[in-house]
Amino acid sequence: MADLALVTGASGFVGSAVARALLAAGYSVRALVRASSPRTNLDLPGLKIVEGDMRDERAVSSAMAGARCVFHVAADYRLWAPDPGEIVRNNLEGTRAVLHTAKAAGVERVVYTSSVAVLRLNPDGTPADESTMLNENEAIGAYKRSKVAAELLALEMARDDALPVVIVNPSTPIGPRDVRPTPTGRIIVEAASGRIPAFVDTGLNLVHVDDVAHGHLLALQVGRVGERYILGGENVTLARMLEAIAQLVGRKPSTVRLPRRLLYPIAWTSELFARFVTGREPFATLDGLRMAKYRMFFTSAKAQSELGYTARPVTEALRDAIDWFRQAGTIR
Repeated sequence: MADLALVTGASGFVGSAVARALLAAGYSVRALVRASSPRTNLDLPGLKIVEGDMRDERAVSSAMAGARCVFHVAADYRLWAPDPGEIVRNNLEGTRAVLHTAKAAGVERVVYTSSVAVLRLNPDGTPADESTMLNENEAIGAYKRSKVAAELLALEMARDDALPVVIVNPSTPIGPRDVRPTPTGRIIVEAASGRIPAFVDTGLNLVHVDDVAHGHLLALQVGRVGERYILGGENVTLARMLEAIAQLVGRKPSTVRLPRRLLYPIAWTSELFARFVTGREPFATLDGLRMAKYRMFFTSAKAQSELGYTARPVTEALRDAIDWFRQAGTIR
């Protein structure tokens, strides 16, 4: 019988890619998803679905029964919420429930999906590595604070409780099956549709979601317990990203660069409208603008050296994302 792997968050963008990669590698896969989670990404032959909330240790324990390894991918990935504390509670308490249950169940390996959001950027703008984490009070926004707290918990349990956990820190995944879509997926959709006439001077590390998923498997197989590994791709400026999208869809790229300060009133108004009218995450957020002050560049050298990790070119990742959004009817 194939080794059983439990994947939390398998209905999500990264989680579904991890589940696909595990199934392709011959694992038996069980997915823990909430009853309200969309099933678009769960139509996978051989995938077994168990309903439950990651914060409910009883539900997690039931889903984990018989699993040799656990991939805790589930996360509240919003940069804005009417109650920011909800993001922190979801990510920290969900991680606590999954890791404590894994320890009690005696699973052989846990791969915890963190984020490069927990890492301190280099002041000179050179790509950052895994060596230095942010303090929780330094992190911008509820999402970053929650991921810092959750990763500290994972490291503490590896050190003090001998939990066999390996941490992976994806950068900014893009590609197919971005159902929600993610904040970066929304940028791709808007840019491909010709609705981003201007941009700010920032940068990020883009990586194909399937490369991130493969990195999870490598972390399971050869990652060192208690270590973290950046799973990234290419460092690109936002201007370069928009230019590449324009080339792929046959549009003229935007050439208007705006000072960030001009966008704060727009972000403030967008959040106000979201809070009192739509209830949905706005396209422009104050925390997003604060983060855009920095070029969020990272290196995956450690994962390449220790895990054998590789990532495809960013243009291929963007092309796959655009093709999928077109098929889904999101880009017309």
